[in-house]
Amino acid sequence: MSYRLLAVVLCLPLLSGCSDYEWGWYVLDPSTEQGKTNLGFLLAGFKDTIYVSLLSMVFAMLLGLLVAFPALSDKPWLRAINRVYVEVIRSIPVLVLLLWVYYGMPTLLDVSLNHFWAGVIALTIAESAFMAEVFRGGIQA
Repeated sequence: MSYRLLAVVLCLPLLSGCSDYEWGWYVLDPSTEQGKTNLGFLLAGFKDTIYVSLLSMVFAMLLGLLVAFPALSDKPWLRAINRVYVEVIRSIPVLVLLLWVYYGMPTLLDVSLNHFWAGVIALTIAESAFMAEVFRGGIQA
């Protein structure tokens, strides 16, 4: 047995006593009134999350298919536009895109967006770049 492994085995019981953290699962405990309320909020948001996810998946597939077609073109400028879109969108973190769509787009375009449609638009844009690559690779295979 190596000395490092022996040191780890001997120190592990000592260090495990240092972690006296208590997880706060009581916040979601359905046997308490606060837990029932908090769990209800989470479950109500779960329904909206599913709706946003499903809508953005459908729209991302459609937009991704449209974005994939220029990558298959013989014209270099169309392929360049496709590459720029795909690489730029894929490099933006989804949280940043969500914030830009929710706070930036209404300011720049003078439109009103609620949180639901801002989420759908941001996730559609983010996923369409990945879908475009999936469709391009599938068509070229």
